Amino acid sequence: MIKRTVFESEHEMFRDSFRKFLTDEAVPYHAQWEKDGQVSRELWKKAGQLGYLSPTVPEEYGGVGVDFRYNAVVDEEVARLGLSGVGFGLHSDIAVPYIMAYGTEEQKQRYLPGCVNGDIVTAIAMTEPGTGSDLQGVKTNAVLDESGEHYILNGSKTFITNGQMADLVIVVAKTNPDAGAKGTSLLLVEANSEGFEKGQNLEKIGMKAQDTSELFFQDVKVPKDNLLGADGMGFIYLMQELPQERLSVGLNAIASAESILEQTITYVKERKAFGRSISSFQNTQFKLAEMSATLTMARVFVDKCLDLHIAKQLDVVTAAKLKLLSTDIQCDIIDECLQLHGGYGYMLEYPVARAYADARVQKIYAGTNEIMKLIIGRSIV
Repeated sequence: MIKRTVFESEHEMFRDSFRKFLTDEAVPYHAQWEKDGQVSRELWKKAGQLGYLSPTVPEEYGGVGVDFRYNAVVDEEVARLGLSGVGFGLHSDIAVPYIMAYGTEEQKQRYLPGCVNGDIVTAIAMTEPGTGSDLQGVKTNAVLDESGEHYILNGSKTFITNGQMADLVIVVAKTNPDAGAKGTSLLLVEANSEGFEKGQNLEKIGMKAQDTSELFFQDVKVPKDNLLGADGMGFIYLMQELPQERLSVGLNAIASAESILEQTITYVKERKAFGRSISSFQNTQFKLAEMSATLTMARVFVDKCLDLHIAKQLDVVTAAKLKLLSTDIQCDIIDECLQLHGGYGYMLEYPVARAYADARVQKIYAGTNEIMKLIIGRSIV
């Protein structure tokens, strides 16, 4: 194995404590949460109290002000343990950074402390029923009322992670429908706003403990002060923040694949067929060798991208390459591991079966892998 150099001793201490937290507070309950369709609110509160939410938030807003490597540790450990319902990554890596980057001082004072201590769960509402990855095509709109003090928000969103649990949603909306991408803005919408309704918790083939929801906005009055950043800059903000989101996906993908491969190696050593362990067959050894080599390569690339991100050098194209390759590798490796489990791999009592169902969406969200190819291709020709 190639020694990882991106993390230092303090990150590994944090990893050990967070892994113990998940082992005690999430692993025993995740099966029930899959039946419930969401994790418990108590998990968020406990995580906040222990400093596991949004660690990059500066101290003046209740955080500890560390770099993104701590977020990476959280992403990896959640993935290694197969806790696909735990939406800390969406909160800490994606939604909260928008407030940190573009929020006014008043907005930061109002929302960030709650985001850190677990009182406020966040979501970001980009995708709409008819748009998918086409962020320029959003139909949700927000127009200023006659007083000029409130936006009137109308529209709907779907596939929203943390949708049922969210207390605060960053909504992508058109504030100037005639200006194309330049007419898109971001609004901070509180869940108790009149006219804001959370639709059904969507049933999915995987990630069953994740509260992925539809959201509806009917004449919701959003104070003008809840505009996040400048009017009309929403699309640019989204493009600037997407590399970090895609890095998070890559971190999750490779950690999940590594974990399933480790479990598969243990399984094939113990499982017998034709009078000997499955691990003694040449086909098994070749498959394991291929997967181990692929993951070694992928791990080096992921860690390099994390290094680049810490140095503020991770560009859009490199992040797209990471998202494309890591999620393809994740799905391919988990599929091979399932095959090595035989019929038992298809049984949900085995982690490989749940990982197989959970992994498939990784090629879709944060921009489909086809969009990643477009981004990469346009940078080449």
